[in-house]
Amino acid sequence: MRTEPARRGSATTERILDVAERLLQARGYNGFSYADVAGELDITRAALHYHYPGKAELGEALIARYAERFAAALADLDAAGSEAPATLEGYADLYTQVLGQQRMCLCGMLAAEYLTLPPGMQRGVTAFFAGSSSWLQAVLDRGRREGTLAFSGAASDSAAMVMGGLEGAMLITRMSGDVQGFRAAAARLLAGLTTTADEAPAA
Repeated sequence: MRTEPARRGSATTERILDVAERLLQARGYNGFSYADVAGELDITRAALHYHYPGKAELGEALIARYAERFAAALADLDAAGSEAPATLEGYADLYTQVLGQQRMCLCGMLAAEYLTLPPGMQRGVTAFFAGSSSWLQAVLDRGRREGTLAFSGAASDSAAMVMGGLEGAMLITRMSGDVQGFRAAAARLLAGLTTTADEAPAA
């Protein structure tokens, strides 16, 4: 996934977001404080509150930035013009890249804490997964039309399976640290959607 922010703020704002994002992806939203962020940046908590009045505002900014980067990465996958199976592999690789940095999907971490999040953050997390689901559904529908993917039922059901399977595999990998195991699990998950040449419908 792209690591640069989609919109540039001040240098201090970006440093705050970078540190807070790393802490959230490692500990969860309820596992870090303003004092943790201020301490790593060697600034006062008052300076931190100047940029983000409260932790909820900081959390909303983190979700917005992460969602923009993720959307840009999905747009890059679309622009590559690959067949649907390869596009799905690229999607799974976005998760692998995050795991390779010893982090979790930011919105996946927040989903686990959803009931304790401020309303604005809840809306942001919901929108993130809705956008990812919509993109996956489009890829799955395209693959079924082209005959490169095969699955029963609605594309929305398979999209939920893919997204939930990858997020769940990330959680398991967090305990074991076995990124190769995650890759294997992701490959098996996607293989269940892929047709062989003999299975593909005749033109």
